[in-house]
Formats: sequence, structure tokens, C-alpha cells
Amino acid sequence: MKKILITGAGSFIGTSFENYIKNHPNAADYEISVMDTLSGKKVSCNGVALEDDETWNFEGYDAVFHVAGIAHADVGKVSEEGKELYKKVNTDLAIDVAKKVKAEGVKQFIFMSSAIVYGASSPIGKEKVITKDTKPEPENFYGESKLNAEIGLNAIADGGSESFKVVILRPPMIYGPGCKGNYNSLRKYALKLPLFPKVSNARSMLYIDNLCEFIRLMIDNEESGTFHPANAELSNTSEMVRLIAEAHGKKIGLVGGFTWLLKIMSHFTGLVNKAFGNLTYSDELTEYKENYRVCALEDSIKKTER
Repeated sequence: MKKILITGAGSFIGTSFENYIKNHPNAADYEISVMDTLSGKKVSCNGVALEDDETWNFEGYDAVFHVAGIAHADVGKVSEEGKELYKKVNTDLAIDVAKKVKAEGVKQFIFMSSAIVYGASSPIGKEKVITKDTKPEPENFYGESKLNAEIGLNAIADGGSESFKVVILRPPMIYGPGCKGNYNSLRKYALKLPLFPKVSNARSMLYIDNLCEFIRLMIDNEESGTFHPANAELSNTSEMVRLIAEAHGKKIGLVGGFTWLLKIMSHFTGLVNKAFGNLTYSDELTEYKENYRVCALEDSIKKTER
């Protein structure tokens, strides 16, 4: 039996993984626990601890899945104090936890990083494909907080020693039942608008069950290294909106000819490139020796909306 501990209660990814394992056909092979907080002393940011504490206890676990952290919101409206909090939680806390996890004999530490370490999406109309040769180049403090955590964790891993293995996951946009963020914005458009711009763009995305299966395989196979899980299919923003509307029995018209206007608008708001920009992973980055894509794109939209 694999004993797994999730740090950070109430997170979308952590809760989804817990439920996925509990409902898996091989659920009896796993014992899963959730750590509500990481400190009995100094606690901040929705219960996430900011400093090490003797109350942390990781003994007896085979793997720790670290999802405690601050997700990016509107990074353009964060104070200097807020930026420092990102560093403390996303970087320092992750490294401090990993050090204690290693010291207490846990063999594997799994860290949720993000595609954000490669910077933002390309402007509308321009391609951006991440390959094995692409170097991380974060464009803001959120991406830097994730990348700096990766650097610190890889140093702790001792070059992938057998005694302590670190798995770093750099997923693209994650979606599924109960998710927040950009997917919900598309959902609002799909349910409210009769028409939507038809734009040719491509994005790598990751359905939550596909991520959960990938994490399960990481634990089963006792992996170490940096991985880039993603759906097999690339997503197109216009088609996503159409599929979401269709899942609710609603038809939405996709209208072409607006790309030029959106390009102009992109100079005044970052929302355009967030929605219609391009960011994809190459196939070689997303493949794994075992199939983790338990749900195809169209079915994943139906399940999310159901």
C-alpha cells in the first residue's frame, strides 16, 4: 500500500486527487491523507504556513504531494508586500517542506509548478510551442516563485538519488468540475452570448482526471524529474466555447473576421491574449510510457459541465 500525504486542504487539485484515488478501481492500494495546515505558529494566506515548525510530521509516508501555494490571479495588481508573500509561500515554503520530508525518510516529493515558468501566451496570431529545448523564462513574480522553487527542490533531490526523488509537474491550464480561473470566463461567454469570435489559435490544456491519473502513475512508478502532462488534443478557444454551450443544449454562432480587431484590442488589455493567444507543448514533452489520458477533450467538457 502506498501512503500519500497532500499538503494544503481545500485546493481544487488536492481535493480532486484525493477523490480520484478514493474512487479508483485500485483504491485499496492507497492510503491518502490531507494536512490542513503546515504550522502551529505563524499562519497566513488562507491557512498556508510561512515558516518551519516542529508540528510538521511526514514520517511513514511514501509520497508527499505538495499543492499548498498561492495561485496567480491578476498579477498586475499585486503590491510589493503581496509579491513577497508569493515568494514565501510558493518558493520558501515548498523548499522548507521538502527538506523536512527528506529528513523524515519520505522517498518522493511531488511539486505542482506550472507552464507559467515559460512566460505568458504568445500574442494573438503568433505561435508559441514549448519543446524540450525551450528554456524557462518567467515574465512575472508568480512564474519566478515557481521556477525558484523548482531550482531549490532539484538541489535537495541530490541529482535524483534513490533515497529521495522529486517530481516537478509543469501543467498547462487545468480544468474540471469546480475549477476556477480562465475556464470559468469561457463558460460565462458560452452561456450568455449568442455569438463568439472564431479565431484560429491553439493551447495545451489538461483535464483534472488526466492530471490525477498522471500523479498516480508518478507515485506507482516512483518517478523523479520534470514532467509536462497535457491532454492529447490541443484546444481552440472558439471550439471550447462551442463545446461548453453544446453541453448545456445551447447553440452559439462562431463568427469569423474579428482577428484584426482583437489584435488591436490586445494592445489595450491582456485579456485578449489570455483568451486567444497561443501556448502549446510539443508531443515529445507530454508523452509518458503509460497512458494517463483517461478522458478525451470533448468528453472532458461534458463531464466538467455536468
